[in-house]
Amino acid sequence: MQSQNPFLDEMAKLASAAAGLAQAAGDEAKAALRSGVDRVAADMDLVRRDEFEALKSEVAALRAEVATLRPKVGN
Repeated sequence: MQSQNPFLDEMAKLASAAAGLAQAAGDEAKAALRSGVDRVAADMDLVRRDEFEALKSEVAALRAEVATLRPKVGN
């Protein structure tokens, strides 16, 4: 059911536009925060999870190789 009052119609349009603007502002704030966090992480020279896991498995393989070679060397 649509209102016959033009004032109420305009108020509904303004409320809808305000809600859209608030949504866009929230998305912009999230993007800005994410960018800031990424910049801080880059400045701290942090390692990504996938890089850490790759290095962890490589170290485990090297330890296993050292364990097999140690008896041959006699240490």
